[in-house]
Amino acid sequence: MDKELSAFIENALREDIGAGDFSSLACVPAEAQGKAHLLVKENGVIAGIRIAKAILQQVDSEIIFSQLIKDGTFVKTGDIAFTVAGKSQSILKAERLLLNVMQRMSGIATETARYVEKIKGTNAKILDTRKTTPGVRFLEKEAVRLGGGTNHRMGLYDMIMLKDNHIDFAGGIEQAIIKTNRFLEENNLSLKIEIECRNFDELHQVLAIGKVDRIMLDNFTPDETRKALALINGRYETESSGGIVYENIRDYAECGVDFISVGALTHQIRSLDMSLKAIN
Repeated sequence: MDKELSAFIENALREDIGAGDFSSLACVPAEAQGKAHLLVKENGVIAGIRIAKAILQQVDSEIIFSQLIKDGTFVKTGDIAFTVAGKSQSILKAERLLLNVMQRMSGIATETARYVEKIKGTNAKILDTRKTTPGVRFLEKEAVRLGGGTNHRMGLYDMIMLKDNHIDFAGGIEQAIIKTNRFLEENNLSLKIEIECRNFDELHQVLAIGKVDRIMLDNFTPDETRKALALINGRYETESSGGIVYENIRDYAECGVDFISVGALTHQIRSLDMSLKAIN
């Protein structure tokens, strides 16, 4: 298990268990053995089975975990994702945490798959953003991948993204691009540069300077996007962002952009319903 996941599980269990799972300690004998299965209660794309197994094994390494469905699979109400067997107290300790993780991850994967299906047949890719829950970004971005989406960047360190505030603080588009290229060269860093354009004036400035890898068209209409893409003429990767929802995303995809970023994939999500039920 990687360190990030292990640390997350440790912190989450500490938050949930505290001084002890007194509900279980009060009425379930320490030696009692039990079985349970993960019951899907809603159609969607399941995600987080890998994490559920890690949670159970971190709670009790002797728990037997039998996986029946792969992460990223479309599931239906009534499907069983996995079964577990071991100490009843251990299963109860892990129950809420693994459900919280799986329900949210599955909700993200399901919504991502819905967007991906909506633009099927175009060349555009659905991107997530940094609009994630603090501390669990790695899980939410994994869920996006399982739903068929593409991760943008994990954080501020794996890609340069010059947005409106960067440009304004740097003294304008030209200064932002020049300073960024100089910084990368001086620090021997090989990172892609993306720059946000809020209007055609900014786009013309970027095209005159160059020295970027991707141009984000922020809050452009589909008609404006088509005009912008004609000006860019394939010289740079392109991304549409801002004001894009499920109902209009195909309009943007059909313009010919390479990427469409959707913040709602991770910050406006309804979890997928499921439960961990004891079985005989």
